[in-house]
Amino acid sequence: MAQDSRWRHYGHYGARGLPGWVALAEGIDKMVTGIESPVTSERGLAARLRYLTTSDAGYEAMDRAGIHVRPATLIAWLAEERTPSKPHLARLDAAYWALRRRNVVADLKRRLGNRGRGTRIEIDPADQSWVAPRHRRTVQTRSINVRGSIWDRAVDAWIADDTRELEAIWDEIIQGGLGTDWDAYTFVSSVGWAA
Repeated sequence: MAQDSRWRHYGHYGARGLPGWVALAEGIDKMVTGIESPVTSERGLAARLRYLTTSDAGYEAMDRAGIHVRPATLIAWLAEERTPSKPHLARLDAAYWALRRRNVVADLKRRLGNRGRGTRIEIDPADQSWVAPRHRRTVQTRSINVRGSIWDRAVDAWIADDTRELEAIWDEIIQGGLGTDWDAYTFVSSVGWAA
């Protein structure tokens, strides 16, 4: 079912928000932690290079990010004899975060699945403060527990950038957990949880 058919023309009256599946993906993304120092600092660059050059997966991540340099250049970067150009710094940072995401998939599934107990999420509805009172939908912040294989599917869709699957998962979450007013949460201000 297309999103516009549920909300007719979302935003027409001034409601503000984002698709729930986007908020879900952003929430998963926020769970990925890593090096705090920026790639432009000596410490941040050195840590990223170490992380990327200790496994075949790291070299593959650099290749996917478009880092194609001679071995001597990479050795000079590692020895801190040369500093990568700004475009290479950006690619190294992208490669680092892509590898981090891939390396934490199993941990994310475990944390969100919580040994079968699932994770309680809080859904903040779309902001209707700009909508005239006669056009507002009656919605409030809702809290539901998401269990089962949904988290595994959500993490798999997130890592694959599968927006269709994320949208289907979001629909399943709100239809199963919010009853008849589920469509009022197709667009949200935010989705949050502690896991």
